[in-house]
Amino acid sequence: MTNERLRATMAAGGWTHATLATATGVDPKSVERWVNLGRVPRRATAMKAAEALSEDVHALWPALRQARAARAVSPELVALYDQRADLPVSVFVDLITQARERVDILVYAAVFLHEAYPRLNDLLRERAEDGCAVRIALGDADSENVQLRGNEEKFGHGIESRCRLALMHYRPLLGVPGIELRTHGTTLYNSLYRADDQVLVNSHVWGVNAYGAPVWHLRRNADGGIFDTYTESFNAVWGTATTVKEG
Repeated sequence: MTNERLRATMAAGGWTHATLATATGVDPKSVERWVNLGRVPRRATAMKAAEALSEDVHALWPALRQARAARAVSPELVALYDQRADLPVSVFVDLITQARERVDILVYAAVFLHEAYPRLNDLLRERAEDGCAVRIALGDADSENVQLRGNEEKFGHGIESRCRLALMHYRPLLGVPGIELRTHGTTLYNSLYRADDQVLVNSHVWGVNAYGAPVWHLRRNADGGIFDTYTESFNAVWGTATTVKEG
């Protein structure tokens, strides 16, 4: 079953299988299957294609509207916790311990990790020694967004102090091969704790401290899913962050 709407839209805009493939980051054969066999791409890929073609994604692939309505729970969702305080620190530690390729931590401070598990730095060194790439992004205590978060959570200058305390905790890792430490001043919508294809997402709620906000545990299921959305967000923040220097 061909996708005539997609074929006509591509023809009107002078698009070929190859050019649309380049615009969406897929193989030209995938685009060919979308057109000639009526295959439906993953939602994230479909959104990229629709944007490139200046067309409504549901007009090109009506099945995506039906799929979203029918699926109640994402296959990437492992668990949902009412608040971070419900998770023992062992959940975070076990996740990092299992990592073989990458550990990413994006927070403002999250000093609860060091407070509840004093061996955290040792664990991160061990992961790096075993070949893991470890990236840690902490909040810049002097940034406007960190200070604003303190006001929103009625925590005052406490969050700035905790950012400085977190930096003090992680400083001993400076210079360790495989470990990078940076500070960022972005608006932190979620704190992320990633280990390979799993991530704990601590959502942030206006006026609520992070320990009282929900956490969802995701495991990567396929390209373009929720997991990839958060890892891409981490990479975007990392690109704006400032490397912490030794000394």
